[in-house]
Amino acid sequence: MKETTKPPYAIIAILFTGAFVAIFNQTLLNIALPEIMIDLNVDAATAQWLVTGYMLVNGILIPASAYLIQRYSNRAIFIVAMSLFSLGTLLAALAPTFAILLIGRMVQASGAALMMPLLMNVMLAAFPVEKRGQAMGVFGMVMVVAPAIGPTLSGFIVQTYSWRILFFIVLPVALIPLLLGIFKLKNLTFQNRELSLDPLSLVLSSLGFGGLLYGFSSAGSLGWENPAVYLTIAVGLLSLTAFAFRQMKLKEPLLELRVYKHPMFALSSVISVTLSMAMFSAMILMPIYIQTIKGISPIQSGLMMLPGALVMGVMSPITGRIFDRYGAKVLALPGLALVVITTYLFSNLTLDTGYYEIMAIYTLRMFGISMVMMPVMTNGLNQLPMKFYPHGTAINNTLQQVSGAIGSAFLVTLMNTRTESTAQELVASGTSAQEATIPAMLEGINFSFTVSTYIALAAFLLALFIKKPDQRATERQKERVYKQRYAE
Repeated sequence: MKETTKPPYAIIAILFTGAFVAIFNQTLLNIALPEIMIDLNVDAATAQWLVTGYMLVNGILIPASAYLIQRYSNRAIFIVAMSLFSLGTLLAALAPTFAILLIGRMVQASGAALMMPLLMNVMLAAFPVEKRGQAMGVFGMVMVVAPAIGPTLSGFIVQTYSWRILFFIVLPVALIPLLLGIFKLKNLTFQNRELSLDPLSLVLSSLGFGGLLYGFSSAGSLGWENPAVYLTIAVGLLSLTAFAFRQMKLKEPLLELRVYKHPMFALSSVISVTLSMAMFSAMILMPIYIQTIKGISPIQSGLMMLPGALVMGVMSPITGRIFDRYGAKVLALPGLALVVITTYLFSNLTLDTGYYEIMAIYTLRMFGISMVMMPVMTNGLNQLPMKFYPHGTAINNTLQQVSGAIGSAFLVTLMNTRTESTAQELVASGTSAQEATIPAMLEGINFSFTVSTYIALAAFLLALFIKKPDQRATERQKERVYKQRYAE
């Protein structure tokens, strides 16, 4: 795989369009679930599988993306991915039953799961190290704006039309990049290696990441004492342990875990995981606070979060340019300081906190996150030899999925536990059970944000150790270290 002297902007534009549709679709159904429950006559636990199932397929396929990207061309992967995504969208739009809708949703996910790692690898291959920050900044803009638009658009459409319209809108938008891919997309200079796929690694990876994602995603609704939660988490941990040991023994591992021998990549992974957990506190807890405690409609809730996501999208290319010139640390420290401060402000919410005050704090928080996420991730990837890019991007994307699920479940559990204990204290002091509900929930939300503040503070302390990888070593020199192990 060789770096091109001039980035293939036409190829990247096609891939960007496909990735935008795939990421946009990920959050599209969140607000539509109540309407789907009524229309298809299913309960909340069953309807939630439209979100959980999508996440599970992503968790299973993203680790395998490293193998697929090395084995097949970017054109072949893109066409297959967008074909699966389009087929799943059509199935979901026409689904007569919930079972068909769920199948369509999971077929969608099987295509979407390959888009993010594919695009990141093409970006790394197309741009030289000194220009990757700006390129990955544009990539970050797509990654942030797409899921932010999803709930807002979904709320408007579901309130006005049928939930099926969501899929009928996505379908033509997905077919456009598919047709462009078939007729216009060319292969970048990937070396398609004759790799062998280890079936046991794939099984262990699926059980490991799938078990963790399902277990932690279900904990908030089922409770930690439910066997479906703690048993799947236990299976996931055991499977991942076995998976890690097996990868260290294989000549051609499914995921090359030796990337963690590179200190900046290891540090960037830990910071990204920590930041993802802190970030999800606002994404999960704020809608609960706004809709349940403040009584604001879902559409207004989505609109409140939209400016923050748009600011993050606008800032991504700018922070990319700054990263190229000054490195990640200059951005990460002030960015994380802003995240810590704004998260602390969210831990002091009251019944009278204003709508626009919340919007301003949330927007500042997302501004801080925009200074950290992509620069830190790109800094870590820059230290890897080129042959390890597929493994690095696969690991980063998988960890984001898993840490998001873990962070959500952990913070929701903290909120529920604190809410119950506070309600009991209020009732014991003479407050009626009905009057205690809202103050107790507010205390639970504030407590979760307090814990999230400490998580963000941990990420800030880790960022003190960020260094810019030594770019004097060429990709060819770094490749020599692994020449014997990865001889073509």
